[in-house]
Amino acid sequence: MFAVLKTGGKQYKVQAGDVLRVEKLAADAGETIQFDEVLMLGGDAPVVGAPLVDGAAVKAEVIDQIKGEKLIHFVKRRRKHSSKRTKGHRQKLTLIKITEILASGATKAAPKAAAKAAPKAAPAADAADDLTQLTGVGPAAAKKLNEAGITSFAQIAALSADDIAAIDAIKVKPEWVEQAKDLAKG
Repeated sequence: MFAVLKTGGKQYKVQAGDVLRVEKLAADAGETIQFDEVLMLGGDAPVVGAPLVDGAAVKAEVIDQIKGEKLIHFVKRRRKHSSKRTKGHRQKLTLIKITEILASGATKAAPKAAAKAAPKAAPAADAADDLTQLTGVGPAAAKKLNEAGITSFAQIAALSADDIAAIDAIKVKPEWVEQAKDLAKG
């Protein structure tokens, strides 16, 4: 028996025992997750969903959080001094092993989406401050900080080096922490 499931904007044909690399999911190694977006069940009596198969699910175990291979984008122009440009990227992925395919009777438990690590909030972080007062923080950077759960100067001032490294949405500069300490005082 096989199933076609959808996760991370992609579709995968899976059987029990398959190991897949999917877009990053918010799950730790060893956790069991369930995919409810099953588009098709195959085998002796194939079932095609419209668009999803009702009651079907695929259970999987998270093996590890990994990074994909490095992709290099190289541009070389033919004329005018042969300018070259190289850009690299490594996609964050989750390695999963399919444990079972449930044709019916699955409970609704959607897989967790990729979650950004939010830093610990300071106790006095009730009011939202205008983060654009920090040098180098514009409206776009302030929006990314708000999406990461940082809304006040007190929260930025309380960030440690580990917290700063855990924020994926934006690179927090150490100068912002020093300025936020001054602005949080008054």
